[in-house]
Amino acid sequence: MKNRVNPELLEGLEMFQDADVQDADLSPEFLQALREKMDKMRPPTIVDESILLTDEVIVGPNANPLRLRIYRPKSNNETLPVLYWIHGGGYTLGSVDDNDDLCMKFVKEACCVVVSVNYRLAPENPYPAPIEDCYAGLKWVADNAESLNIDSKRIGVAGASAGGGLTAALTLLARDLKYPSICFQMPLYPMIDDRNNTPSANEIKEGMLWNQKTNEAGWKMYLGDLHGTDDVPSYAAPARAEDYSHLPYTYTCVGQLDPFRSETLTYVTNLAEAGVDVEFHLYPGAYHGFEAFSPNAALSVRAVTEYVKAVKIGFDRVSKVNV
Repeated sequence: MKNRVNPELLEGLEMFQDADVQDADLSPEFLQALREKMDKMRPPTIVDESILLTDEVIVGPNANPLRLRIYRPKSNNETLPVLYWIHGGGYTLGSVDDNDDLCMKFVKEACCVVVSVNYRLAPENPYPAPIEDCYAGLKWVADNAESLNIDSKRIGVAGASAGGGLTAALTLLARDLKYPSICFQMPLYPMIDDRNNTPSANEIKEGMLWNQKTNEAGWKMYLGDLHGTDDVPSYAAPARAEDYSHLPYTYTCVGQLDPFRSETLTYVTNLAEAGVDVEFHLYPGAYHGFEAFSPNAALSVRAVTEYVKAVKIGFDRVSKVNV
């Protein structure tokens, strides 16, 4: 399988393997140690001098504190669109600290405000805690649009991996609750199918950065007693949704060597057949999370450029409609 990886992406893959982050570590008893390892692998954030970065703690579900990180351009006092960002990590890992560079890139190049949510993680807080946190943060953003100086008609939701799964779930939830209005979504290589038995999941059984084995462990911790049953709701696993109509413009992508390839292809097909405008990119030779672990590779640069372009298009579509 490694011989199919884009050569430029091998360095990132090998760095991950050299960090001794093994499949077996993704289990409850080793999870805290794995979280600490992942924290050490994260480079320190260098805040761009043109961007104001602040943390806001709001009252979340069940009166739990919920941290939001807000990124905005210092020199722009206009009412701007807002991108609500959800970090990845298999529903069990990660934090609001993971994607500072990408969020700042969105602010600078897509001319928007970004709000990133630090939702609770499984297994300590299984479904529905993470999606409840994500909705609470999104609702707070919409409710406070005026004081945040953001355009409530131009709210986009985005995230990668489990963050992509939560993006897809949150968009379904906001549609069904009829609030807030989301103008576009960008679930990147989303973790959306708990059944974990697609052709690509069975192809990527081990290795890479994420595979069928780690995926099974993540879903078990996220779903708890629901795992392995037919009672998993679409707000937990959006691949189980039966109605994809009336969802916003969608951009998504996946690597060809990602265990989520098949479920993403099915998701895109379901959206398109439901009349949703969708753009999709399949990247050959790319494993799960390739652009984060090999950021300087040409394919990674191209992928991130496409992310920024998709955000611009998502907001621009609304502006043209309102003209």
